[in-house]
Amino acid sequence: MKRLLAAALVIVVSSIMCAQAQTYPSKPVSIIVPFAAGGPSDAIARILVEGMRSSLGQPLIIESVVGAGGSIGTGRVARSAPDGYTLGIGNWGTHVANGAIYSLQFDLLKDFTPVAPLPIEPLMIAVKKAVPASNLIELIAWLKANPNKVSSGTSGVGGPSHVAGLLFEKETGTQFQLVPYRGAGPAMQDLVAGQVDMMIVASSMALPQMRNGNIKIFAIAAKARSPLSPDIPTVDEAGLPSFYVSVWSGLWAPKDTPREIIAKLNAAVRQALADPAVRKRYADLALELPPDDQQTPEALGVLQKAEIEKWWPIIKAANIKAQ
Repeated sequence: MKRLLAAALVIVVSSIMCAQAQTYPSKPVSIIVPFAAGGPSDAIARILVEGMRSSLGQPLIIESVVGAGGSIGTGRVARSAPDGYTLGIGNWGTHVANGAIYSLQFDLLKDFTPVAPLPIEPLMIAVKKAVPASNLIELIAWLKANPNKVSSGTSGVGGPSHVAGLLFEKETGTQFQLVPYRGAGPAMQDLVAGQVDMMIVASSMALPQMRNGNIKIFAIAAKARSPLSPDIPTVDEAGLPSFYVSVWSGLWAPKDTPREIIAKLNAAVRQALADPAVRKRYADLALELPPDDQQTPEALGVLQKAEIEKWWPIIKAANIKAQ
């Protein structure tokens, strides 16, 4: 009798979830951005939701939930009902680095369901104008000749530019001073002013300064040249093979969200990313879109897992802790 009741309950619950998925969405959807309004993640989210509204037929409301490097907002998504009405924008920091820096109350791989990868921003190897090098090979030689005498600005402890600097040291056999700032903006200001010597920084910040003649860029840390800066060589071409570093973003739902809902959300994201107006707005921010065949939930899951395996050992070996 108990087995029959249990089986009946499973059938009822499954029927309810199936019905919900078929009518989804029937009310507004909240998208949590775990950073302050006006920042890069907020901009990515606002462009995205404008493109998703027409296909979903419901308002998408952005909520900024800040704190602990994005972990507070990300945690709220993890604890939300798996009904597709609370989603979260995340990035390399929230869904990779934070797992090695913070003692999280959720599991980055087990407590979320990937929906779709979002725009990617490769980092670039930039130096102040006075650095006596004209390419990446010469920069590495100069660093080796001046151990611990060169300074590299970072956006803060545990940020992409900080961790990229650690990897750069490891891959090139160099040592330099990593100088943390309260954000990439102030660090870039000091690079332009010549107060720090180099920086591994997002392309959206580096390219305008290079075009104004304020800094030099030796390579983009990606497999392919950027269509926004086709004259800048890749790290493979410049002499540092496979030094790939980017700040990528993604859309996640809580674990156990029905597959039918994930499929609807993924289709809405893909439709938005195919919109020429959306693509142009991202391009204006120096953001690149994932290839069409990589815009799947599975691709986002594979990317996140691979990045965790790559970066956690580097972060933990450097004993980077939240500040």
